[in-house]
Amino acid sequence: MNIAIAIHGGAGTFRREDMTEDMAKSYHEGLSKALRAGWVLLQAGGSALDAVTAAVCVLEDDPLFNAGRGSVLTDIGTTEMDAAIMAGEHRQAGAVAGICGPRNPIRVARSVMETTPHLLLMGEGAHKVARNAGHPFESAEYFETPSRRAALQRELARRAANAPDHRSDADRHGTVGAVARDAANHLAAATSTGGITAKAAGRVGDTPIIGAGTFADDITCAVSCTGTGEVFIRYTAAAEIAARMRYKDESLEQAAEKVVAELARHGGDGGLIAIASSGNPIMPFNTSGMYRGVIGTDGKLHTAIYSEPFETADP
Repeated sequence: MNIAIAIHGGAGTFRREDMTEDMAKSYHEGLSKALRAGWVLLQAGGSALDAVTAAVCVLEDDPLFNAGRGSVLTDIGTTEMDAAIMAGEHRQAGAVAGICGPRNPIRVARSVMETTPHLLLMGEGAHKVARNAGHPFESAEYFETPSRRAALQRELARRAANAPDHRSDADRHGTVGAVARDAANHLAAATSTGGITAKAAGRVGDTPIIGAGTFADDITCAVSCTGTGEVFIRYTAAAEIAARMRYKDESLEQAAEKVVAELARHGGDGGLIAIASSGNPIMPFNTSGMYRGVIGTDGKLHTAIYSEPFETADP
């Protein structure tokens, strides 16, 4: 089989010493559920675009991850979510920024791509697209979780005390994403996030910026990023991988490893998942861990959190 799918639940993991066995089990289960949602579509001959949409929707619905329900809060206690999706065949793309209401921001991003002449919409414009497409809406309370409220309070207290920043990766950032290759050898990428804990209201990161946090091109690769968004934007992280493949004849693995290393040199913590027209997806990162999973050409399901070997299960 040449079909494959990879997902990430963000490079914002808890420290190893804070990760209990039950917590780890819940994360592995969430990642596995998302992988299976995309894989079943690919196995049935579905498109990579449908597969990444389905996988990301599962992660958005899971309050463990920083996207959709469970998104982090801004410095004024609101939820502002960003998402983007891109198909590699003709580089079609859609994105949304700063929204709160639609249950699944990734579906709204796809509707922007498929029903409007635009690529990126924010706020009420994106909400109008969602309503016209019939996407379900939720109250603001639906998206907030006690752990995200507590993380915001800790960060605001730290800032008020002018104390050193010793936050875990889990408190600083987090994103979800998926990349896939279908039976027709088309690629797709999707990314969704609540952003950074206590981010300034109105801040937009790399997720909805095509070429920074999300990118797909059948000739080269599909990429979904997670990490320090401002740095990923400045170094056009996702598109840089494709450019290295196209113009320097680097392999996907070579290009991605070099980009992740370069981001680290400039203060860009995080990682990415990427897939090319053949072979298995790759998942490099420079943080303490990255929630991630893959079903590659061997048809086996693998998930991981830190740098230890994958947990393996039946797809």
